[in-house]
Amino acid sequence: MCRWLAYSGQEIFLEELLFKPQHSLVEQSQHATEAKVATNGDGFGVGWYGQKEEPGLYRETMPAWNDCNLQHLASQIRSAHFFAHVRASTGTATSRANCHPFSYKNWMGMHNGQVGGYEQFRRPLEAFITDEHYTKRMGTTDSEALFYMLFNFGLESDPVNAIRKMVETVETLQAERNIKEPFRCTMAITDGNKLYCLRHSNDRFAPSLYWRYKDGDLVVVSEPLTDDQEGWNKVPESHVLVAEKSDVKEIVSLKI
Repeated sequence: MCRWLAYSGQEIFLEELLFKPQHSLVEQSQHATEAKVATNGDGFGVGWYGQKEEPGLYRETMPAWNDCNLQHLASQIRSAHFFAHVRASTGTATSRANCHPFSYKNWMGMHNGQVGGYEQFRRPLEAFITDEHYTKRMGTTDSEALFYMLFNFGLESDPVNAIRKMVETVETLQAERNIKEPFRCTMAITDGNKLYCLRHSNDRFAPSLYWRYKDGDLVVVSEPLTDDQEGWNKVPESHVLVAEKSDVKEIVSLKI
């Protein structure tokens, strides 16, 4: 299981969340407390919005705690809207292309969880990715496949419904093959302005996901960045948190 964070609010240096908190994301890369494994050392990535519409990305295969370049960049890059992710592979190769976040034009996405039995229905699942988006796919992870599927389901016009259709498609493919392994997922998607964060599972054991709004800033994280739980709210299972800038607009059920 991976760990990730999404931030939207005042412009801050990335290090304010990646390194400085008691239970920062880099600290979680070695000592996660709400995941199957404590160590997330199979690469990392950050994606941020600056002066251009499209996000900047920095992804690497070494552990986040062991990359001095990340420390230098995080102490110099300021952004009002950024993602960060530390990876624990569920079977695919440790490569830069398999590190999150993924981006397409102004969109960016990252994922944590498992798609049970993925190799048994990888080909039919990938058929839901359009030719245009398939050519942009660089890695081999289920995470990246889920990200590009969303565009086919109408991400750019109705993101929540696209997320709903993605979940339904995965679970239908699993059911058709009588796959009993669960589909567990947290996912963050953004267009650089609005933020959509999913927490879901089909076995009632969804990965952890929290959000906190404080002093005009919104942080969505796999685990709280502080030792105490004060101010941190759980995203309910099978719901999508929807925010514009740092304002949480609604938390929507996947069930219609």
